[in-house]
Amino acid sequence: MTTREFVRIALFAAIIAALGLLPKIDLPFAAGVPVTAQTLGVMLAGVLLGPRSGAAAVVLFLAVVALGGPLLAGGRGGFGVFFGPTVGFLLGWVPGVMVTGLVFRALPKLPAGVSAAAASILGGIGVIYACGIAGLALMTGLPLAKAALASLTFLPGDLLKAIATGAVVAAMPASTRLRASVPQP
Repeated sequence: MTTREFVRIALFAAIIAALGLLPKIDLPFAAGVPVTAQTLGVMLAGVLLGPRSGAAAVVLFLAVVALGGPLLAGGRGGFGVFFGPTVGFLLGWVPGVMVTGLVFRALPKLPAGVSAAAASILGGIGVIYACGIAGLALMTGLPLAKAALASLTFLPGDLLKAIATGAVVAAMPASTRLRASVPQP
């Protein structure tokens, strides 16, 4: 790994952390899972860094959180967050960012913004929700169907984040984007 890759990984871990500074929104019917902007950082990491470096950025972020860094929305941090209702969503960021990066690279013929939004929907929403719903059900004792129903309240905001990811990527010069020309892991 080059110094440039390390810097990008650290930068995206910092972006995910900075998005945690935006106030979280607690919904009474979401079983303790807040609305945050941090999945936008996960989606951006997937499309802009690729699956391997994007996953490294998320793992770095989660490691700092586990060590007590209050980087999650609302100033949450510490090992205890991995035993709460959000654990599935947090851990789902790793496969979510990887799938986002892989799908983005697999769609080089589509306009970059469209493929970034599609990749964000599949990885940044689909994969993260699959992990999050399972974790929510496990940690709260909710049946999977009720955990899924509670998680649907986040869908409109996450679709906006996927569209925003597509807009950011579409606005970038093509030379700064990683696409199919980059070796796949």
